[in-house]
Amino acid sequence: MQNINDLLRKGDAGGAPPAAAGAKDTGGALTEKMSDIRIKELEEETKKAAATAGFSYINLKGFPIGPETIGSIPKELALKNKVVCFLIHGSEIRVGAVDPAPAEIQEIVFELGERLHGHAVLYMISEKSFEYASKLYESVPEIKKAVKGVEISEADIKKFEAAAGDIKNLSASLAKLTTTDIITFLIAAGLKSRASDIHIEAEEADIKVRLRLDGVLNDVAAIKKEGWQQIISRLKLIAGLKINVADQPQDGRFTIFLAADKVDVRVSTIPTAFGESVVMRLLRSSATGLKFEDLGIRGRAYEQLKAQIGRPNGMIVTTGPTGSGKTTTLYAVLTTLNDQETKIITLEDPVEYKLPGINQSQIDYSKDYTFAKGLRSILRQDPDIVMVGEIRDLDTAEVAIQAALTGHLVISTIHTNSASGAIPRFLSMGVKPFLLAPALNAVIGQRLVRVLCAKCKAEAQLPAEVMEKVKKILGEIPPAADVKVDLKKLNFFTNKGCAECGGTGFKGRIGIYEIMIMNQEIEKIILSGATSEYQMQDVAVKNGMITMAQDGLLKAADGITTVEEVFRVAE
Repeated sequence: MQNINDLLRKGDAGGAPPAAAGAKDTGGALTEKMSDIRIKELEEETKKAAATAGFSYINLKGFPIGPETIGSIPKELALKNKVVCFLIHGSEIRVGAVDPAPAEIQEIVFELGERLHGHAVLYMISEKSFEYASKLYESVPEIKKAVKGVEISEADIKKFEAAAGDIKNLSASLAKLTTTDIITFLIAAGLKSRASDIHIEAEEADIKVRLRLDGVLNDVAAIKKEGWQQIISRLKLIAGLKINVADQPQDGRFTIFLAADKVDVRVSTIPTAFGESVVMRLLRSSATGLKFEDLGIRGRAYEQLKAQIGRPNGMIVTTGPTGSGKTTTLYAVLTTLNDQETKIITLEDPVEYKLPGINQSQIDYSKDYTFAKGLRSILRQDPDIVMVGEIRDLDTAEVAIQAALTGHLVISTIHTNSASGAIPRFLSMGVKPFLLAPALNAVIGQRLVRVLCAKCKAEAQLPAEVMEKVKKILGEIPPAADVKVDLKKLNFFTNKGCAECGGTGFKGRIGIYEIMIMNQEIEKIILSGATSEYQMQDVAVKNGMITMAQDGLLKAADGITTVEEVFRVAE
């Protein structure tokens, strides 16, 4: 089998064939000979220009280019940019351009490599080479673009509605379905139960199906291993993944169109010991409609934070582990601030939900488009408000702080366990205290707790040691928080489980928060440089901050969630 270097040598040796022996040297032949000499001179000039510019060179005259290869770049795009694909050999892709330097050409080559899942290399070619190659488009048949994807209608959902809603008996229902119906059924079950993710995992004996309901994974079904290959192939086909690749991770997506909503499904596959594992993340367009006042922030903390997001400049940061609702909080803030007079730009990795009226830019590390570089670029777009998906390094932190100090409102996230841990985290990155202190407006620490099902919740009697612990935590709420708690009249609730909540006892989630507002005392501590998480916590509490555990227990006392749920996420 020929390797790619052998194939490329054909192009390097390209050119017009020599004249036949004994041919008469007529005037036409002389003209043709002079033309050939000029072409060779042009090729030599192109070869030297390629070497100077740092590109490989190839002569495409006589190079065998197949219709599928030349057609991999649309004709209009090729003619406009003088660029052609001349070789696809396995995962190796070769592209020629008359002028390979412009960013537009580099983008075409990158996208071609991404689309074909191969390694694309750019060559410099002469005008004559391009002229020869572009004529080959005449041999490319006109192919109608195939529409890939899946559409689940309301009828599909209703077809499986009863069975999909019965989480406890999904295995029995799945055993009766075809491969195509299994996928539709699992998506219907995910939508019916309002799952955020559908996990399909190959194990030694069978295929396990799990749904992430309100942040917690639940085993819901098992599928016989014999049909797994058909199921995974069907999923890959729908998501636009390579069916024959099973030893490498792949990422794809497709869209489900419903009458009242649109659901983007992000599909991720990874190889495991017993086969591939698939996770489908269900991203509902309706999930972006959450308002700031519906987040679950209450009382004095709500009023303080509302005042801070109304300021024209400064930085507001949310903290918490992955899955604690930070992005939802940022989207709710942006939705509140979004109006015709305000320019809002976001930097996200990835853009999960589309927000109307807001410019959303996606980070792409493969193109060296990082948070720091993207932030520098979007500040030239004259935004009023900037959202940075995550601050994870000094470069991004410094640019964000400079933006906050120069008239922009910046909202972002940072990974720490509490609001008080954000400032030590910034300083450990290398941020200068004298810049951080005036830039920071507020820090939000948060977690998500499951909400009790309204139909089956019931009053609960807490064990004596748990009640003592609850009273101790609530008794430490500072007077400055302006919250009245009667420790002698505390009532709590538990979850029983019913058909409405799928037997889990919970339906939906709500945030528990601690809001640390900057003041002169906190600024002085930052400027001193001697900060610790505990020190910041003490100062914030003294100034009226309610901790996440306290906020959660207050919500438990109101019958919104359980004490166990609060301690699960907040301790």
